[in-house]
Amino acid sequence: MSRAPSAPRRAFTTRRRVATVGVALVAATSLAACAQSQREAGGGEGGTLTFGAAGAPDGFDPFYASDGETFRISRQIMEGLVGFKPGSADVEPELAESWEHSPDGKAWTFKLRTGVKFHDGTDFNAEAVCKNFQRMFDQTGAGQNQALSYYWIENFGGFSDGKTPSLYQSCESPDPTTAVVHLTRASSKFPDILGLPSFSMQSPTAMEKYKANDVQAQGDSFVYPEYSRSQPTGTGPFKFASYDEGNGTIKLVRNEEYWGEKTKLNELIFRIIPDETVRKQELESGAIDGYDFPNAADLKALRDAGHNVQVRDPFNIMYLGITQKNNPALKDVKVRQALAYALDRETLVKANLPEGASVATQFYPDTVDGYADDVQKYPHDPAKAKQLLAEAGVPNLTVNFYWPTEVTRPYMPDPQGIYNALAENLRAAGITVNPVSKPWNGGYIDDVDNARADIFLLGWTGDYNTPDNFIGTFFGTTENRFYTAGSPWGADLADQLKAADAEPDEAKREQMYQDINRKLMSEYLPAIPLSHSPPAIVTSAEVEGLQTSPLTAEEFASVSISGQ
Repeated sequence: MSRAPSAPRRAFTTRRRVATVGVALVAATSLAACAQSQREAGGGEGGTLTFGAAGAPDGFDPFYASDGETFRISRQIMEGLVGFKPGSADVEPELAESWEHSPDGKAWTFKLRTGVKFHDGTDFNAEAVCKNFQRMFDQTGAGQNQALSYYWIENFGGFSDGKTPSLYQSCESPDPTTAVVHLTRASSKFPDILGLPSFSMQSPTAMEKYKANDVQAQGDSFVYPEYSRSQPTGTGPFKFASYDEGNGTIKLVRNEEYWGEKTKLNELIFRIIPDETVRKQELESGAIDGYDFPNAADLKALRDAGHNVQVRDPFNIMYLGITQKNNPALKDVKVRQALAYALDRETLVKANLPEGASVATQFYPDTVDGYADDVQKYPHDPAKAKQLLAEAGVPNLTVNFYWPTEVTRPYMPDPQGIYNALAENLRAAGITVNPVSKPWNGGYIDDVDNARADIFLLGWTGDYNTPDNFIGTFFGTTENRFYTAGSPWGADLADQLKAADAEPDEAKREQMYQDINRKLMSEYLPAIPLSHSPPAIVTSAEVEGLQTSPLTAEEFASVSISGQ
C-alpha cells in the first residue's frame, strides 16, 4: 500500500503480473465455525458455518450484480478462468491452468482444466467458456443497463449490437481444452478482470433452461428470471441450496463432485443482519460464527473476549472528491491544492482510522504498477492553504461538504468522525464549510454520481491489481463524479488513461502510468487521496484456517473447526 512519506513500503503482492502461468490453483482458505446447535444439525466432518451478512444479495447471478453481498455468495459456488492468489491481489490459475497472449495483446489462449463439471453435470470445456462470453456480450434491453451489467460495461464496454465499442470481440474453441478470447485492443487489465465474480463461468445448460438473460425492467427496479433467483450453477466447492427470504437465510451445501479438494463444511449459511451492533451481539451469543467489517473501536473487546480478529492488508483508497461543476472556484487548481494543504491527514489516520492505516500520496497502493515515488506531496500547512486561496482570489471560500450516513465502508469505517476532522481542518484554513449528510442509499451516492456535491467523501477497494482498476475507474471518462469535463485537461487525462491501458509493452506502460500519477497530484488534482485503511474480519475462536484477502474476497472452502 501507499504509505506516509516517512514510512517503509511493504509489499503484500508482487508488482508484476506474468502473461503465462502454469501452476495449479492453490485453493484459498477462509472462515469456518458454527454455533453448537448448527454443528449438531449439520453433522459430518465440518458441520455448518453461519456467517452474518450485512445485507441481502441483489440476486444470485453475479453477471447482473455489483454488490459485495452477492459476490460473497458467488465466490463460493462459482469460479473463473483465473482466480486470485490467497492473501494477495495477483492472479493465478483457476479453471484455466495456463494462458498466453499474442504479441499485440489481442488474442488470449487459455488451456483449460480437465475433468471439471458444473453442479448440474454439464461439462466445463472450451465450448462452455465461449457460451459464457457470448451470453455476456449478447445482452439486450434491460440487460444493457449499467445498474445490471455494471462490471461488463466498466471493463469491456459495449455489447454485440455495436452501439458502443467493446473490448471483447469473439471467442473460439479449437478443441475442448483450448479457448481463445479475441479482444479489439490490448488491455492492461486482461486477464485480471476474469477473476471478478461477474465473469465467473456458469452452466450454459442451466442458464438456457432457467432463462438467465430474461431480466426485465419494472419502473426503477428489475424483475429477475428463475436462474438468478434460485438456480445459480457454477463449478465451485459449494452448491446453492435455498434462500429463505422471509428469514433472511441463504443456504449452500458441499459439492461432493468438486474437482479440487472438497470443503470440510457440510453447509454454509449466510444470515442477513444489517445492523453491525446486532451482528456483534449474535457472534457473542454463538448464534453466528463470524461477520465482516467490525467497528474498529470494537476490535480490542472482540479479541479480549476470545474471538478471532484478523486485519486484512489494505488494498483501498479513501479520497476527498472535488466536483468542478457547481462551484466555479474549484476549477482553479490553486484552490484544489489549498484544500489539500488544509487537511491534516497524518492526524486523521492516527485518530480516526484503525491500526495499520496509512496516509495516501496518490490514488492507489504502491503494490500496483505505475506507482510514482516522486509525486507532489501536500503536508498539512494551513498558512500555505490560505496563501493559495488568496492568490486564487477566493480568500473566503465556501464549500458544500457531503458525507454519508447509515453506512461503513472498508476504507471509511466512521464517516461522521472523518467528516468532523476534515471539516475542522478546512475551517482552520479560513474555509466556510456547509455540511450535507444523506443516507448512503438514500440520496448520497446519487448526488455524488451526478456531480451535485462540492466536496465529498468516497473511496474504492480494488477489484484486481492494475492501475486501470483505480485511476481508470475514477478518471477514465470526462463525465464522472468529479466533472472533469469542465476542466481543460479532462479529455486529455481520459485519453492518457486509455492509451496507457492499451499499451502492450509492460515497461512503457509502467512509465505512462507513473507520468499520469505525477500529473494527477500536481497540475490536475481532481481529488485528494486521504488514506489506505485495513478492514478487519472476525470469527469465533473455533475457526481455523482463515485466509484473508486484501480484495475482501475470502472463500469459505479449505477450513476446519476445532473439535470437529
